[in-house]
Amino acid sequence: MEKIMNTAVTIRNANLDDAALLAELGWKTFYETFAPLNNEADVKLYVDKNFTTERLIQELEDPHAIFLIAQAGDTVAGYAKLRTQLNPDAPPDTVSIELERIYSDRDFLGKSVGKTLMQASIDLAKQRGCDTLWLGVWEFNPRAIAFYEKWGFEKFSSHPFLLGTDLQTDLLYKKKLT
Repeated sequence: MEKIMNTAVTIRNANLDDAALLAELGWKTFYETFAPLNNEADVKLYVDKNFTTERLIQELEDPHAIFLIAQAGDTVAGYAKLRTQLNPDAPPDTVSIELERIYSDRDFLGKSVGKTLMQASIDLAKQRGCDTLWLGVWEFNPRAIAFYEKWGFEKFSSHPFLLGTDLQTDLLYKKKLT
């Protein structure tokens, strides 16, 4: 476990009782990350659709979705969402799992929350017998790209991502686990 100001970062699995918390955290972290660099109306359209309590309940009930919550003491510091469902964008010829979301609350950026969530995601993927962890990242998010490359992820493709009404490009990265 990593330490944040003398507080250990712990990871736990989310459950249905966390739907409102994940909706709020997802809305906040996505908005803070992308609103400064995009049309605010498009970001708001996206978060208002994708980060409601009802939507998070549906995602938490999905047997292919796994949510991890990072806590620093009693404070929720970030979260990750992984997907086990086959996806046409997944790297070919792999047994893979997608890291669909990984976000740290702004107050915890640079304080090992992302590192702890990434390690927990890698460990989970290995426990499930996956040989590859993959993800999509906005092409204009250099901080995230640098983070993933530091973890050994390599670009293998790209795909479109609709942010509100703005069609953007996500770069696809993979990390071999074996």
